[in-house]
Amino acid sequence: MKLAFFDNYRLGAVTDNGLIPLDTLVQGVDGFPPQLIMNTVIAQWSEYQSKFQEAIESTDPIDINSIRLRPPTPRPTSIVCMARNYMEFGTLKEKPLQSSFFKSSYAVIGDGDTMQLPDVPAQVFEGEAELALVIGKRATRVKPEDAMDYVFGYLNFVDGSARGLGAGMGLSYAIKCKDTFAPIGPYIVTADEIDNPDHLQVKQWNNGKVTHDYNTDDMAYTIAETIAFVTFNSTLDAGDVLAVGVNHGQLHPIQDGDVVEQEIEGLGKLTFNVADDLK
Repeated sequence: MKLAFFDNYRLGAVTDNGLIPLDTLVQGVDGFPPQLIMNTVIAQWSEYQSKFQEAIESTDPIDINSIRLRPPTPRPTSIVCMARNYMEFGTLKEKPLQSSFFKSSYAVIGDGDTMQLPDVPAQVFEGEAELALVIGKRATRVKPEDAMDYVFGYLNFVDGSARGLGAGMGLSYAIKCKDTFAPIGPYIVTADEIDNPDHLQVKQWNNGKVTHDYNTDDMAYTIAETIAFVTFNSTLDAGDVLAVGVNHGQLHPIQDGDVVEQEIEGLGKLTFNVADDLK
């Protein structure tokens, strides 16, 4: 199932024929912020899955071109990103040490939104094409053999970076933790629809030119190993996002006026714009 927020953060499911509204099926969440609605659905998925599937099969879809998709996880409590997790097209002789960092929830934007490049003395701005997973239940010190039971679904994730900044609360904070620096979406694809997330093709285009084209099978650590590493240090909860890193051999600059598209196998296409007020 492909879960999305649309228009004024109404819950829906994207199908081949259009979008099916699901918001009326979620009880007891009137007045909740969108993230808490999604967290509730994820945490109670065993209750909602069959109801949603029935609606998908019995409801006339809305034309996808007539609605605006929103970030499917608009304000996660935690956004964790892996800093080194690829063998760089096989050029590394040994696995890199695992390392991660946090992004602010204010970094999240959705399909059709704009990444705003800030007025900072960066050497280059980048938008790294990554696979991310959405956590399905509270995860603390998860063992690798149990880790996939904690995955609710997957989505496209772009890790915005302002390279060359050495000031601030540590390098990762200065470089990575900017508003609008985490485009995600266009929807969450539930885990049952993805046979092998450790073998997915990741592609990104900048103004129509391919800039990223790699497979997640080049990861140094599997998704299960990554979940175990992160949750050994920090608890993750339903609706939290964990991005599994990028193959650094294809990093490229982004600048004012760029249109970036990203598509991971089975996860749909995410599109966002880039703006720099200083041009």
